[in-house]
Amino acid sequence: MTQGPVRLDVAVGYALPRAGIPAAASFRKWVAAALAGRIREADLAIRIVDSEEGRALNRHYRGKDYATNVLSFPAELPEGLPKGVKFPLLGDLVICAPVVAREADAQGKPRNAHYAHLTIHGCLHLLGMDHLDPREAEAMEQLERDILAGLGVPDPYQNGA
Repeated sequence: MTQGPVRLDVAVGYALPRAGIPAAASFRKWVAAALAGRIREADLAIRIVDSEEGRALNRHYRGKDYATNVLSFPAELPEGLPKGVKFPLLGDLVICAPVVAREADAQGKPRNAHYAHLTIHGCLHLLGMDHLDPREAEAMEQLERDILAGLGVPDPYQNGA
């Protein structure tokens, strides 16, 4: 774990009208919380998309023909960098606004809380964490709970949270 503040450059792009979608400052706060103590500096982009773009990206990159809530694209850094040269590029997140809204409503949770959870979840994926096996899933979920609790967001894995 690293100590001290994280130097972040978070670009947030909206590919649809922003009504009902958190401001860029909120996404930056959630990214900072996810990365605090885990990385010293990071550049990443977050793109908020509609269902059509979300579906196209999920189909192209994951072979799944539906829009999903969040996609994480870790940066692929060039090979052969001189020793000691590091790029702070972490990767990209794509969040599908209609899916987030639908899930939040169905789960009875505030939309901002769901956006916070998915942003943190995506950032942890960018750091290399996953949930493919039950142990990894529990560790990742607990970390998400802890980060969200620090932001005053209820446990996303509790019904109605």
